Amino acid sequence: MDTYGLIGYPLGHSFSRKFFTEKFEKEGIDAQYLNFEIPSIEEFPNTIKNNPTLRGLNVTIPYKQQVMQYLDDISEEAKAIGAVNVVKVGKEGLTGYNSDVIGFVNSIKPLLKSHHKKALILGTGGASKAIRYGLEEKLGIETLFVSRKAHEGIITYKDVTADMLQEYEVIVNCSPVGMFPHANECPSLPYEAMNAAHLLYDLVYNPEETLFMKKGAARGATVKNGLEMLHLQALASWDFWNN
Repeated sequence: MDTYGLIGYPLGHSFSRKFFTEKFEKEGIDAQYLNFEIPSIEEFPNTIKNNPTLRGLNVTIPYKQQVMQYLDDISEEAKAIGAVNVVKVGKEGLTGYNSDVIGFVNSIKPLLKSHHKKALILGTGGASKAIRYGLEEKLGIETLFVSRKAHEGIITYKDVTADMLQEYEVIVNCSPVGMFPHANECPSLPYEAMNAAHLLYDLVYNPEETLFMKKGAARGATVKNGLEMLHLQALASWDFWNN
């Protein structure tokens, strides 16, 4: 029986395990999907060594960048993004890919309008790198990072003004703000400046409608959560493992 799995820490509720277990049962695939909750990336080589039937892994927080040092090959796209969330285990060694960008682009693309030229990306974690790559390289949308602390090329939430939102009509939340059990929280933005021209995309999918989405929708904005992106990136993972 082939083994696939997820590495990260902490894992808690795993979308991937449920998704692939159901896929294997439904399609009669003789495989299992396990969670490998490793408190340090230094345990990664042992995870590979101790599981000889391992064929592929998904990688989540906080290891999307740290895992790259252990790989034998990395796809050009994952290199450009600077993060890996899929590892193929094969005879030729370990190969890293990024399926987040595929899931995100295919999920947001149908919602984009011709006036959507600029996007704010909230948060600077592992997923945000794939989001920026998808928006800029695949969709031709200029991006600007927003974080709690200012760095070069990154502004803070206090810097986001009502006037700025007339220019940046796409906002993608890559931060965990608003995720269950903190569903009563949302990124600090001038929501009153939003309107029907805006598109708010939240990578959070639990709750189904975050406060970020609710506040945008109340001003007429188009909103979407990250569940479809998760499904699409999971299917892309399967393609990478079995291409």
